[in-house]
Amino acid sequence: MVLLDGREAKAKLVEELKNKISKLDRRLGLSVIQIGDDLASNVYVRSKERMAKELGLNFNHIKFDENVDENEVLSLVNDLNNNDLVDGIIIQKPLPSNLNYEKIINAISPYKDIDGLTDISIGKLAHGNDCLVSCTAIGILDLLNFYNIDISLKNVVIVGRSDLVGRPLFLLLTNKDATVTLCHSKTSNLKEITRKADILIISAGVPKFINKDLVKDGAIVIDVGINRGIDGLVGDVDFDSVKDKVSYITPVPGGVGPMTVYEVVNNVYKAYTLKKEKFNDR
Repeated sequence: MVLLDGREAKAKLVEELKNKISKLDRRLGLSVIQIGDDLASNVYVRSKERMAKELGLNFNHIKFDENVDENEVLSLVNDLNNNDLVDGIIIQKPLPSNLNYEKIINAISPYKDIDGLTDISIGKLAHGNDCLVSCTAIGILDLLNFYNIDISLKNVVIVGRSDLVGRPLFLLLTNKDATVTLCHSKTSNLKEITRKADILIISAGVPKFINKDLVKDGAIVIDVGINRGIDGLVGDVDFDSVKDKVSYITPVPGGVGPMTVYEVVNNVYKAYTLKKEKFNDR
């Protein structure tokens, strides 16, 4: 069994990205909009800020009260879209229920959509066009690439259909010539499906949901789950049960998480290059 070490991969990829960013003619800019004071969101924003500042980005954290008027948020998004020094925009989830999530997300320019959540970004991904993709989804692909794991022609099973993981991963891996099955809470005979997976990716949000009985011998297991319990952080995979049965597996913490943080800044750099290509094409 080989650990897919996201910290090691992130460290090497960050150095490569630093070199690319150092050659630009200005500092890149990332703006994160947070609404409310969700504790988990506070942690995620701080991790993005640390990564951004490590690579020399201008980081702007705008925090609204949960009772903010929706038009005020939309006005800010419009201002950031029109600011040439802002290369990426993130709306930190979750949003209060009084706000129209789809409307706010789709107000972001697809050229600044770091989370790859706008309808235009998802449409481009579905058509196999170059675009910004969810940081976790592209982070998983880059982690597999780092360990020289070829996904072409592999049977991949994803458990979980969220907009940030399962759905974009399905499109991303299909575009890379994998055969992909997307499972969810309504899937019947889950065990039959997961046991056929060459690569099993779990994002179910259920601690230790996947045990050895649900995994094929020699499979590659990617655990996206992060669950806090009395024993600390655990994934959606029962690591101790599965580890001796698989060929590769991500740890929790230290697997997919570090890659997601890296991809935030990598996507800001990609957003900059996509906009530059668009401008030069005119």
